[in-house]
Amino acid sequence: QVQLVESGGGLAQAGGSLRLSCAASTRTFDDFNMAWFRQAPGKEREFVAVITWNGEDSNYAESARNRFTISRDNAKKMAYLQMNNLNPGDTAVYYCAATWVSYYGTEAAKYAYWGQGIQVTVSS
Repeated sequence: QVQLVESGGGLAQAGGSLRLSCAASTRTFDDFNMAWFRQAPGKEREFVAVITWNGEDSNYAESARNRFTISRDNAKKMAYLQMNNLNPGDTAVYYCAATWVSYYGTEAAKYAYWGQGIQVTVSS
């Protein structure tokens, strides 16, 4: 069982930055690949970024590539999403998610564990 708690969201101006954090409560954090998804009002939840259990590989949605960076600290059982050059289109509830290391992909249905979500609002 994994419990995930996001923090670090809030309000940013266009062009600004935010860093999201995800704290995991589990004895075996490195059994999981970690990802970030987001859901804007009236839209489906969409993939943002994923990182492997050891942090050696990562993958991004096109909208996040070159602006967002996913990382993790296994010793602290934390995952992060550094978001730079934000724009109003990034406004959404952001979710941290965990999946077993056998899956490294973008499908939300394959992620067994989710945080409660945190609001990110970008003003123009």
